[in-house]
Amino acid sequence: MSYLNFDKNELVNLEYSLARETIRTNRSGSFASSTIIGCNTRKYHGLLVCPIEEFNSERHVLLSTLDATVIYKDNRFPLGIHQYKGGHYAPKGHMYVRDFDAEPIPRITYGIGGLVLEREILLVQEEERILVRYTVVETQAPITLSLQPFLACRPIHQLGKANLDANLEFSWVKNGIKANIYPQYPPLYMQASKKMEFIPAPDWYYDFEYIEEQKRGYAYHEDLYMPGYFEINLKKGESFIFCVGLKEAQPTSLKKLYEGQLKKRVPRDSFENCLINSAQQFLVKKGSRVELIAGYPWFGKWGRDSFIALPGLTLALDNPHQCREILDSKTTELRRGLFMNNGEKHPPTYNSVDAPLWFIWAVQQYSIHIKNKASVWNHFGVHLKHILTSYRDGTDYNIHMLDSGLLYAGEENEDALTWMDATESGKAVTPRIGLPVEVNALWYNAICFALEISKKDKEFQQEWAKYPEMLAQAFIQNFWSESRGYLADYTNGHHKDWSVRPNQLFATSLPYSPLNEEMRQSVLEVVENELLTPKGIRTLSPAHPDYKGTYEGDLAYRDAAYHQGTAWPWLLGAFCEGLLKIYGASRLAQVERIYQNFEEEMWLHGVGSVSEIYDGNPPHRPNGAISQAWSIAELLRIRRLIQKYKKMKPKLSPEIQNNLI
Repeated sequence: MSYLNFDKNELVNLEYSLARETIRTNRSGSFASSTIIGCNTRKYHGLLVCPIEEFNSERHVLLSTLDATVIYKDNRFPLGIHQYKGGHYAPKGHMYVRDFDAEPIPRITYGIGGLVLEREILLVQEEERILVRYTVVETQAPITLSLQPFLACRPIHQLGKANLDANLEFSWVKNGIKANIYPQYPPLYMQASKKMEFIPAPDWYYDFEYIEEQKRGYAYHEDLYMPGYFEINLKKGESFIFCVGLKEAQPTSLKKLYEGQLKKRVPRDSFENCLINSAQQFLVKKGSRVELIAGYPWFGKWGRDSFIALPGLTLALDNPHQCREILDSKTTELRRGLFMNNGEKHPPTYNSVDAPLWFIWAVQQYSIHIKNKASVWNHFGVHLKHILTSYRDGTDYNIHMLDSGLLYAGEENEDALTWMDATESGKAVTPRIGLPVEVNALWYNAICFALEISKKDKEFQQEWAKYPEMLAQAFIQNFWSESRGYLADYTNGHHKDWSVRPNQLFATSLPYSPLNEEMRQSVLEVVENELLTPKGIRTLSPAHPDYKGTYEGDLAYRDAAYHQGTAWPWLLGAFCEGLLKIYGASRLAQVERIYQNFEEEMWLHGVGSVSEIYDGNPPHRPNGAISQAWSIAELLRIRRLIQKYKKMKPKLSPEIQNNLI
């Protein structure tokens, strides 16, 4: 039995199996995703979901699903499963499922009497093509396999309906057909490695029901188009490959293509390898550029997420070249000191005060990794100076430096500029206008780092050398409370928000901090006591009246809960790093437990990956995107920290040693 395996008893239980999803990507923007029994529960599910050039490279669901029916001993056994309007399931092919295995690629095994049939799914790397291989493992008589492709051809965030605009014609190609149901789309080629008979039977199937969209408060019914069905006769030991792609394939080469692609797969045979495999799926190559996808299945390019996740996805896996490559590609988006926040909007938005500071942090992590400060300044110095100068002198969204040296950002009735940017009824849930604590911790760190690596740039040194000391004093005076023992979340004039939130963590974890050791220790204790869960750091203390411990319900409630108690795994990176900086190896066992706590997540929600968020309340259900870049990235960084501190002896000040928890 492999690492990621599910047996029949689990699979026939729909409450269990429909809650577990798979995601596979082709490293160039396409993906395949569904539940482990192949029943789509989201509008984002599909066997072939691709960026379409004709639509500004937005991702579209092309092939929604592929149903198979076995004709065996004069009986028909449909293997597909769909939920239709009213919660009706048809057909109920999951009753024939014997086993699901995610290693090395998703494989479902069906059992019908003396017949055993396997279906394996493989997405071709850097090509818009899905390969589905069927193998007759055992049979007491020859079988006929019938395949029905269901087409959506619509953007991932929308749903399709039956319409008169669809072109129901098709063209013959080698071992298959070419269909082009809408003129704006490229043709879709459906072919097989062996000759199959295609029987045209164009028809619409109505009211597929996506229960996850219903839970999220979105429209959840869709119509899908089925052009006809393919049939092939098979006997014991035979297999064939069904291929769907945007370019015509050579049927005789499909077997070789399949085998070659299979060899490239990183095994998912351990917790560690699952994280490594997931990490690779977020890195997307588009032409000469390498970009980072924030999460699957619905996130695209996000500037802030990219910079936060980048060190964990690259440097923690000893890949500094790819880290620099992505940093270089992102610098082309720099405008007035700001980076593109949501790259999928047209025009793109630049409303992120922290993204440029996270960029500098990512450059800092790269510099630490390669141990060559001079070359980093020579390469990235112009961008660092541009960001720092723009922020000091003032840029868009009222981002500017105050006389104290602290950084101010935001305006009333405008976008929320920090990572806590959820909105409810068009208004920011946590606007945090003024001086956000993590932004100013990042600002202090950025200036100190730039001064560290620019020793030979005398002009820059003279211009910026006065700021660290001034800023450190202002930071403590503005944010620190001796009586409370923690930092204000943000301040605005005379108002100070003393809600216990995780943003103060970064003042304990960044390479440069304005806080002394005792202050950092106190912050960590407060966070540990009020915000730490086994699956992430809560975004608000349960003691606060606005705390929401579950992330569920319609869009309005979910947006209200997103940063008001929901736990985020990515914040554990800062917590663990801050903890180890203060306590050293004496707290290594705790950090290892935090890391290992996520192994059980490999069989939940997004199989083999880690979710975006978790409920703040026990049992801390996974939620949000099924596979999130910065969740994976920070776990890989924690893993790297564990490796580092295992080689070190505890080095604690006497004051800290006396206050060990």
